[in-house]
Amino acid sequence: MENTSTSDMRDPDIDENKIAKALLDEEIGALDFLVRDMHPADFSDQFEELTTEQRENLIERAPELITGDVLTELEDDVVEDILPLISSGQLADAITDLDNDEATQIIEEMEDAQRDEVMEALAPADRASLKAALEFDDETIGRLMQREFVAAPPFWTVGDAIDHMRTTSADLPEVFYNIYIVDTAFKPVGYIPVSNVMRQMRDVPLEHIMESNLVTIDLSMDQEEAAYLFEKYNLISAPVIDASGRLTGMMTVDDIIEIIQDENKEDMLALAGVSESGLTDTALDIVRARAPWLFINLMTAILASIVIAQFDYAIAEIVALAVLMPIVASMGGNAGTQALTVAVRDLTEKDLNQRTSWRSVRREGYAAALIGVIFAVALALIAYIWFRDTQLALVAFVAMIINHIFAGLAGILVPLGLKKFGADPAVASSVFVTTVTDIVGFFAFLGFAVLILL
Repeated sequence: MENTSTSDMRDPDIDENKIAKALLDEEIGALDFLVRDMHPADFSDQFEELTTEQRENLIERAPELITGDVLTELEDDVVEDILPLISSGQLADAITDLDNDEATQIIEEMEDAQRDEVMEALAPADRASLKAALEFDDETIGRLMQREFVAAPPFWTVGDAIDHMRTTSADLPEVFYNIYIVDTAFKPVGYIPVSNVMRQMRDVPLEHIMESNLVTIDLSMDQEEAAYLFEKYNLISAPVIDASGRLTGMMTVDDIIEIIQDENKEDMLALAGVSESGLTDTALDIVRARAPWLFINLMTAILASIVIAQFDYAIAEIVALAVLMPIVASMGGNAGTQALTVAVRDLTEKDLNQRTSWRSVRREGYAAALIGVIFAVALALIAYIWFRDTQLALVAFVAMIINHIFAGLAGILVPLGLKKFGADPAVASSVFVTTVTDIVGFFAFLGFAVLILL
């Protein structure tokens, strides 16, 4: 019988952390050879899995492995954690090779003192470009855009454009998809996909092959609005213009995908009343982030309990009320959450706006009433079979319909109201909706119980 070692029996789908193993075996010399053939994203994944001590050990012994490409792949909290361990000169060299938007993301994670040192070590043109980006608010296109782009006048030929790109290759963005056509005021009037340029003869004027249905993005536009434009018009890249309409940068689809993922993750966490937990966060950091929302939930739960307390005599006299009461409130809460989730998604995708809001509210009210009737019949039958009480079944029937209607309307009206007043619908909506469904559910059920049964 063939002997099989433990390592041979290991699941082949489980990839060990080779960096951690090299550090454990103190094979620092082998790290450079190991990392050389790794994609920066793969290296960053394994680097993020290291403990704080292991990261410090690696940076101390092989700081050259932390390149600009690696920094752009790391999670923000990990970047913020390791930046103090890297010299300002090395950081300046690392971000020099990056596009402006990627360099900005790294610079903004630095402490002020380190940022000043790194900026001083940069070439004047790079320094001016990064300072211009940092003047814009976070999550605006001015902060996120790529300032390297390719522009050409309409009277140029295809050959002129190709020759220009070849002679200025050092100043071109690392990846670009379109050549933007600009007028004498440097305002974009059209674009030509690079793939189309390569199909044309050299003497073809650019104005003959340019596409004029140009979608532009403003410098001050929020990143979520820009992501919506990319999704709506199926864009690969888009020019960024300043207040006077002059071309000043571009956004590409790879940046937009990252924005969409960040926005979706942010909304998902906000609906649950939590914030993202980074790899470097401690248990105390998590408590600080979650405790305030739980405190708000505690206060709203007390409001619901106050409603129950007003009918304590009814519950004491008819114990069956205590059995059925949580069912009504729970079903309403789930229905409200469903409506809320759809409403927040529609607001994000611009499907729910001032023109469509009334139609959406009416539709949600009808749907909530129909769902309420369906489950009211189900609960009434359960109540009758369980307690053999027709009046109790009637109470459950009416309360279930009322709570579902209020839940559906709250699920759409609450985020609409918050949006109108400038608040983020995803952040606080769930607390208000849950409060409505709990209070209405308990009040409707216990109130009708007092009227009908007592």
